[in-house]
Amino acid sequence: MYYLDTSVLAAYYCPEPLSEKVEKLVISADRPCISSLSEVELASAISRKIRENNLSPEDGNKIFNQFQTHLKETFFRLISVDDRHYQTAKNWILQFAIPLKTLDALHLTVTAEGDLTLLTSDRQLYISAKYFGIEAVNVLIE
Repeated sequence: MYYLDTSVLAAYYCPEPLSEKVEKLVISADRPCISSLSEVELASAISRKIRENNLSPEDGNKIFNQFQTHLKETFFRLISVDDRHYQTAKNWILQFAIPLKTLDALHLTVTAEGDLTLLTSDRQLYISAKYFGIEAVNVLIE
């Protein structure tokens, strides 16, 4: 089962070069997983696209409303981020072995603890997943 990171989630909802490829992968997945963190990060990604004039505020609202509808209709399996995820993320970061960002570490711990496959277009997140032995697919290369 796939865990979608925000790079994939944004490409699914917002027009991007990867959107068509991502849409096929997401639609073919059986109830892909996201975390409560993904909801906030998608809002941030949409906001950034609006500020950079890549998306109108109206389209941004439509996109986020569609995402909210998908959540309500349980298109996604929503996983809560809790204390155990934060503790594992902290421990992985404190290994000092790779450049692991806080939010990426949280996405990875949710993926690992759920025994899921990470679906990402983020090169460093993909490398980090492989480092920690997490099954991952980089949509840019696969």
